[in-house]
Amino acid sequence: MKSIRIADTTREEREQIVKEAIGNIDGLCDGCSPGLISMYDDYIEGRKELKDINMEFRTGYTRENAEPDRPGCGI
Repeated sequence: MKSIRIADTTREEREQIVKEAIGNIDGLCDGCSPGLISMYDDYIEGRKELKDINMEFRTGYTRENAEPDRPGCGI
């Protein structure tokens, strides 16, 4: 398996890695893909490793949204 580290890939390869990992890159399924794609811009541009972006996302999800605010239906 080829390395996906920034030092071992070109910008075009990193863009392809993200596209293949996400799947539907056009966002036509439910509109969420554009947000996911932009989350990986730092990796594609060579500023931040993929593993660091994923760790930051997971940490933010577990810490900030541990108890989501659910207003309910109001009944």
